[in-house]
Amino acid sequence: VDLAAVAAAGVRIGVDPLGGAGVEYWGAIGERYGLDLTVVNHRVDPTFRFMRVDWDGQIRMDPSSTYAMQGVVSLRERFDLTAACDTDHDRHGVVTPAGLMPANDYLAAMADYLCRYRPEWPAAAALGKPVVTSEMLDRVAARHGRATYEVPVGFKWFTNGLLSGTLVFAGEESAGSSFARRDGSVWTTDKDGITAVLLAAEMTARTGRDPAEHYRDLARHVGDPVYRRIDAPASPEQKARLAALGPEPLAGRTVAGEAVERVVTRASGNDESIGGLKVSTHDGWFAVRPSGTEDLYKLYAESFLGADHLERLLADAHELIDGALTAGQA
Repeated sequence: VDLAAVAAAGVRIGVDPLGGAGVEYWGAIGERYGLDLTVVNHRVDPTFRFMRVDWDGQIRMDPSSTYAMQGVVSLRERFDLTAACDTDHDRHGVVTPAGLMPANDYLAAMADYLCRYRPEWPAAAALGKPVVTSEMLDRVAARHGRATYEVPVGFKWFTNGLLSGTLVFAGEESAGSSFARRDGSVWTTDKDGITAVLLAAEMTARTGRDPAEHYRDLARHVGDPVYRRIDAPASPEQKARLAALGPEPLAGRTVAGEAVERVVTRASGNDESIGGLKVSTHDGWFAVRPSGTEDLYKLYAESFLGADHLERLLADAHELIDGALTAGQA
């Protein structure tokens, strides 16, 4: 990250480490590189009682949650950029004067900016994304003549590509990302919330526009999708049925009024099972997969036609899911 440019531009940065592993790092970074960086919360408390509760009333250090991040968002007028990372600092939340950026929006803005401002990156290197992350990244990659490397959920699938340099960026919808050094060599093969936050400051310093403004400009050129993720209860038996879904029930079908163009159960990048099903039409898609850690299933959907089309995608997805969950029941 070009921190000299950030220091020269005097970008005012506020950071909340959310009581996590970066508490002692942020101040040291600001001091070493001469940044106008303020750590707004130095508290370390194993109960995390300083956190705003998440959507379900639970305390969760999720920097991509508009609920959990309300305390950080409330500071947005004090700084040019306000940000937070989760407790192990591998995920990021970026707040501009307009509010908290959705994780997918910031990933797209990051990728587009990096493709423009990293001229030493190998031209053949791809951008990586899991199958359930916004297809804005596919459009950004195409805009810059790069390929997309699509994998199942799990950042481990990007390790070899980042290490070898065949990937220069990887991002997932849960606000984790990694990108190469300015010379194209590997920085880290894991998610890094600190560099993601500092890149937002670089973007602001070098262009005079914050990441939300970058995203709005990008959306005017490649589309402005609506995205949603839903978590719902599922027993181990129901999760097994969802994991076994195949393309057969969708043969010759339409989804949300559009012909089904693609149904996949394996990722195009590495041919590994995605643990569920992804259904794509010309202007949208949905994917369903059982959680690997909880008795839940996860439904993701995205539309480039707007909120009404998204609701139709979700309705058709629920019909497919309900059929799978009730299979074999009396």
